[in-house]
Amino acid sequence: MHPLDQPHPPITIGSPRYRQANLALFCAGFITFVTLYDLQPLLPLFTREFSISPATSSLTLSISTATLAIGMLFSGLTSDAIGRKPIMVTALILTSLLAIATAFSTTLPSLLLIRFAQGAVLAGVPSVAMAYLGEEMDATAIASAMGLYISGNAVGGMSGRVVTAIMADYLPWRTAIGLTGCISLLLALFFIRLLPASSRFQRRRLDLRTLLPSLLHHLKDPGMFCLFGVAFLCMGCFISLYNYIGFRLLLKPYSLSQSVISLIFLIYFLGSLSSAMMGRLIQRFGRRFVIRATITAMACGILLTLPRSLISIIAGIALFTCGFFGVHSIASGWVSRRATSYRAQASSLYLFSYYLGSSISGTLGGYFWSNYAWPGVAAMICLLLLAAFGCTEQLSRRYAEHAT
Repeated sequence: MHPLDQPHPPITIGSPRYRQANLALFCAGFITFVTLYDLQPLLPLFTREFSISPATSSLTLSISTATLAIGMLFSGLTSDAIGRKPIMVTALILTSLLAIATAFSTTLPSLLLIRFAQGAVLAGVPSVAMAYLGEEMDATAIASAMGLYISGNAVGGMSGRVVTAIMADYLPWRTAIGLTGCISLLLALFFIRLLPASSRFQRRRLDLRTLLPSLLHHLKDPGMFCLFGVAFLCMGCFISLYNYIGFRLLLKPYSLSQSVISLIFLIYFLGSLSSAMMGRLIQRFGRRFVIRATITAMACGILLTLPRSLISIIAGIALFTCGFFGVHSIASGWVSRRATSYRAQASSLYLFSYYLGSSISGTLGGYFWSNYAWPGVAAMICLLLLAAFGCTEQLSRRYAEHAT
């Protein structure tokens, strides 16, 4: 889209364009996370089918999040030159087709190759969607719109995990993933029709020489650096819990089936509600207080998973999940608010940190599981959360509320 001399007014809460944009981006978040995480509940199955370790099986997820992280460093710059909506449309169509192609993968290398490509194309959604919201939404609407977008992420992630695991008990897992791809393709067409075209987007010439300076611009901001650290650490905690809790519950004294274990992912509904509430909580208590509270909730949640009681484990996962989606909603919105220039690159760096944490900690957790069982995984998560809390303290000491 060409630059507009007189941009349209920003999208305000309650307007028709607000509802259309939120519904479309909810679908985008759903597609992104349903195709990214649909393999997560199948990790124990992969250890048996391919005769590999839990850490190696986690590569089917980690390789996607790694290429996603790297790709997002370039997706923001590309969307600055081409436009937000065209990049997101291309990414959503391609990831849906790759999910369908998964149905035809017969070996671990072929599966990893598809997942490698899927992560790369998915890079065209998260940071670009955040940039779109930062440009198009009124300042008072960003927090709620970001929360609703992340709700779509939560519902997509939950649906991919639960539906895939249940279908895998009755169908070949490849068929289950292929069906997920078909559903995603239909939703991508709905996204194309519904998302309002950018009205405040300013096109920039594609010049890779500007990439490093634009990234360094944000990395030199200590506040941004702290937020990137929170993303890296908290996402690493989150993915580690969900990667390996299934392995624990398959063992005695629980001996749960894959379908029953997948129902734990229904807790994502609570995460969806949690992220949607963050805008109101921030207005009442302030960002610094709420982000501390949500990280504390994550720590309390992981401690509740240590006892053998299944009720305590489920309650702990629920509290942890609500805390995590709260942290992500606050931190991602905070990045959009702090970025007065190079918004897409700021979003890219935030999400690069987010998914890099997923890739590294998601696989590292497998070694803690293999050597120290669940207490080892929980200890690793607690250390990461302690570091995340330290990042928020640094942020609080450096910047007053009105400056952040």
